[in-house]
Amino acid sequence: MKDYVVKKVITRASIGIIALAGGSLVYNNYQTRSHLTEYHQKLHTTAFASAPTWQLAKTLPAPVERYIRFTFPNGVPALAVTEVTMRGDFRLPQHQDFNPTTARQSLSPALPALVFEAKTPIYPGIWALAYDAYLNGEMEMKAKLFAALTVMDQPQSVELNRISLRRWLLESPLYPQALLPGKYTRWEAIDNTHARVIAEYQGLRTSMIAEIDNEGRLSSLRAENDGDLNTPYHGSGEYAARSDYRLINGMMIPHKFTIARHARGVDYPFWRGELTSYSASLYPQQ
Repeated sequence: MKDYVVKKVITRASIGIIALAGGSLVYNNYQTRSHLTEYHQKLHTTAFASAPTWQLAKTLPAPVERYIRFTFPNGVPALAVTEVTMRGDFRLPQHQDFNPTTARQSLSPALPALVFEAKTPIYPGIWALAYDAYLNGEMEMKAKLFAALTVMDQPQSVELNRISLRRWLLESPLYPQALLPGKYTRWEAIDNTHARVIAEYQGLRTSMIAEIDNEGRLSSLRAENDGDLNTPYHGSGEYAARSDYRLINGMMIPHKFTIARHARGVDYPFWRGELTSYSASLYPQQ
């Protein structure tokens, strides 16, 4: 009888512990989702509070002029925010295998700002939510198992903020107004198929080399310096290839992509896939 009572107590205690752990996971997952919702909303609010700063310059490098003619065939829409969803294959930092991944981004061309979140499997039955939020010139970067248990929380740093500014440039073909000359962006000529795009924001500067074909399609953006392949995060990556351009909301938007790290002359892809949805929010007409 005594053993039966002991087993019963242990069983009830185990059930209670499991229930508490499960409840904690559910609560932490909810907190993470709410946090991300706030970030997406904050990006929208900040973007709509910021007037567009881009303009069509009279003189630009020849490949950039081709890109603008190709990208905006009927004038430049007053884009404030774009939201995209993606699917594809993702490789964790310092790993070799790719896993099926879905992701969502909110992005603003009016000022450097983005929010990215991705769900990817880690082991069978175990998945993680990784997210980056770059707002007001500062980056937050985390990864959480089941969107609840923190496994990576990258400390704030000037270097991360600079990488995030480059990330804003690297993703810019999805919100091409960001590549028009303006308060934060300018171009320098290189040759008939390449030009340097420079972004400056809150005292930080970054640049990438754009490759633009004869039709005006921006086929790739490449950083000018090697990446550190030993970091626990991919950051922006150093190379992005774009293809499958389609006309959406008056803009030619690439729907397929490959993002890669780069060091010592070699590209190391880590995120490749396609857009599954594209939504544009425009400034109200004046």
